[in-house]
Amino acid sequence: MVDLLKSTHARILTVVLLLQAVAFYAIASRAELTPAVAPLQTFPTALGGWQMVKDVQIAPDVQEVLKADDTLDRIYANASQTDLAYLFVAFFKTQRNGQSPHSPKNCLPGSGWEPVSTDKPSIAVAGWPTPITINRYVIEHGEDKELVFYWYQSHNRVIASEYSAKFWLVADAIRYRRSDTALVRVIVPIRGGKVDAASKVGVEFVQALFPQLLRQLPL
Repeated sequence: MVDLLKSTHARILTVVLLLQAVAFYAIASRAELTPAVAPLQTFPTALGGWQMVKDVQIAPDVQEVLKADDTLDRIYANASQTDLAYLFVAFFKTQRNGQSPHSPKNCLPGSGWEPVSTDKPSIAVAGWPTPITINRYVIEHGEDKELVFYWYQSHNRVIASEYSAKFWLVADAIRYRRSDTALVRVIVPIRGGKVDAASKVGVEFVQALFPQLLRQLPL
């Protein structure tokens, strides 16, 4: 069984590396179109019934690791001030020079958080013809637990899978001469071990957030 898992992992890694190589060729061999995007700091401070309570400044050393062209890190509270949602967006105008989003699931262990469970819920959102499918993780650090939602948003697409993101990077580079993308992450605290309650809060925030993302990010 271990050998089988290793073999499967090796095949997946090989496919990802091949996609990266094709993407590099597709992007580097043609003039790329980089869309004009308003700074993320212009993103609304009010999202439906949610209001920004803090605008977090990202440390320069973290920015250096991310290599994103623009970032947003904010805390929002609902109208009753009973629930919080932590929003992070990293936007990349191009992935030509090796810039690409860092998967949150790979960063979690390094910061002391460990995934407990994961799934991919579909959420109905305004402005999109079908429900979006995104990642949802329950993570823990000691006695603390949080719920993480994240996805990749690029040219007319919402993508949960890192492997699918690589595939569409190649397709968009070839067809549209674009490689811009954004990583969107939402974190909701889990209180009293009530995962379902935290998930409800997270879904409500994503639904309030998404129409504004469509206005902010390039289509």
